[in-house]
Amino acid sequence: MHMYLVVAAVLVVTLMAVFGIAGITTGWVAPFGRRRVLRPKLWGYGQLLGAVGMSLWMFLGVFPGKFDVVPLVGWFLFMGSLGIQMLAQRPGPAVPPG
Repeated sequence: MHMYLVVAAVLVVTLMAVFGIAGITTGWVAPFGRRRVLRPKLWGYGQLLGAVGMSLWMFLGVFPGKFDVVPLVGWFLFMGSLGIQMLAQRPGPAVPPG
């Protein structure tokens, strides 16, 4: 049962990273988020940061005593990525004409 959970977690983190890279390089957003996301590159950076944070938190947090700070940093990265993705759903700053 544990192996199924690990495989599912690896698949989710990999898909998050692929969607983030696609958002950064091409501006592509997954179909379920296209209506809400107004700044796809910022959303891609948030998605990629979330994949890195989630993998640090999930895969290095299981080793007791070896990596004490790294899982906590991963959790903060993941929470920060949620904030970045929230900002990607808002209009950007207005640029004055000229």
